[in-house]
Amino acid sequence: MIASCRPDDGVADPESARRAYLGLDRAVDRAIKLGFDGFNAASNANIPEQMAAGDLSGTVVVGGKVDQGASNNKEMDLQVTLTDYSDGPVEDMFDVAYDGGPALLDLSLRDLPNGTFTGSFSGEFAMTGELAGTVALDLDVMGQTEEAPDGTIRRKVGTIHVTGTATSDYGVFAIDISL
Repeated sequence: MIASCRPDDGVADPESARRAYLGLDRAVDRAIKLGFDGFNAASNANIPEQMAAGDLSGTVVVGGKVDQGASNNKEMDLQVTLTDYSDGPVEDMFDVAYDGGPALLDLSLRDLPNGTFTGSFSGEFAMTGELAGTVALDLDVMGQTEEAPDGTIRRKVGTIHVTGTATSDYGVFAIDISL
């Protein structure tokens, strides 16, 4: 274990706090995509669970509910669970895996199919590996939607903006990124 990454040393470590989030960065994007996959697969208010593998190990599972009806505005209330999830070494140096959930991913979809979405993503995940302890996400997300060639609705790649905080035993990391 890297000495500066131990949560029990009582010292704030901004770089490790940042790395605690970076290991989840692709998981946030993946959870949003799975939410839209579930939205498109739903035949009623319940979204069937959608699952994807991490790039290195584990899974992310997303399920929940969506408003029904003909309106072009919808609300999605999703639950995100990670099991031994890893997209590989953070910054090609730090092996970290995440477990936990369900975290809450709530999205408001407006002016579908070619519209916008806003929402929040909050929850705690346990970290194991070279970063250990917990990381709590308190995020706001926004982006655009578009109609896919097959008629389904998807998030428009490159338009997602994530802000908020990731709080871990290492400190608080302020997040302001585009996916």
